[in-house]
Amino acid sequence: MKRKISYTWKLRELMGIHGMFTTTELVPLLRDRGIELSASQVHRLVSGTPERLSLQVLAAFCDIFSCTPADLVTTTAENAGVRKTATGDLPALPTAVAKLRPRPARILPDE
Repeated sequence: MKRKISYTWKLRELMGIHGMFTTTELVPLLRDRGIELSASQVHRLVSGTPERLSLQVLAAFCDIFSCTPADLVTTTAENAGVRKTATGDLPALPTAVAKLRPRPARILPDE
């Protein structure tokens, strides 16, 4: 059975809890921990949900906010629904299809 996974990135929430309301406040804090990111890169991390993230950056965020990775990212997993075909699970029988086909027209000359 297939599973559908998703995650929620909660960096903005943690910033608010710690009284940080601009992304530029994070730049020097990251730099103190050896992470060199531009203000626009930090803005993208705060305002969006990253698809990829360096473990060094994740560890720096955990140190800045005194939290664990589970506080920054919450994950969910659920069973994916079974996809059904338009005709149901049974294939159409070839003989039934042959009965539905129209016969070719015969064109007769006008007399």
